[in-house]
Amino acid sequence: MSTSAGEGDRGRGFQEAVSYAIGHRIRVEILTALHERSASAVELARIVHQPLSTVTHHIGELLKAGSIRIERTEKVRSVNQHFYCVDHPLYVSDEELAEMTEEERLESSRVILQALMAEAMASFWAGKLDEDPRVFLSWAWFNVDARGRGEIADEQLRSWRRIRQIEREAGERCAKSGETPFSVMVSSLGFERSRTAPRLPFPPESD
Repeated sequence: MSTSAGEGDRGRGFQEAVSYAIGHRIRVEILTALHERSASAVELARIVHQPLSTVTHHIGELLKAGSIRIERTEKVRSVNQHFYCVDHPLYVSDEELAEMTEEERLESSRVILQALMAEAMASFWAGKLDEDPRVFLSWAWFNVDARGRGEIADEQLRSWRRIRQIEREAGERCAKSGETPFSVMVSSLGFERSRTAPRLPFPPESD
């Protein structure tokens, strides 16, 4: 996996850039649109249903923060038109993480957290979290030892690989049945909490 810091003049730190990028609904909509494909300012204005001047302003801010970058420039009717994109790290393996510099790790975390939070807020605003009958929302901290930390990471990796397999199987079924597939956002985060706290009072588990 590779990431880049963007071609804008990064005026914010990694952590501040994430908060800024998702701090405005239009910027969130721009990010989620660019998760699908690169696009020009004109195309983005059409997608997010906002005036071109407004979208251009937010594009400039996202470039400055390093949240997006210019993928390419094309001449359209004698005018140079920029096409913008975001990086798409889906999963960072232990091996890739070990080879990264500290700055590359920060950049990887920024890109993934930015994408996840933007997608979550966009779906929330669109009412998808209320409409989806199988929506799954959860978070918790767990107090473990070093071995337990490794076992949690291994379990998350197994789950991620199984979900990728489910997608392939669903694609094969859709190809045969003609059913149109739809996008389901799935995320998995596992990280050391900023401070240690007592175990959460979980409700009894049911099978």
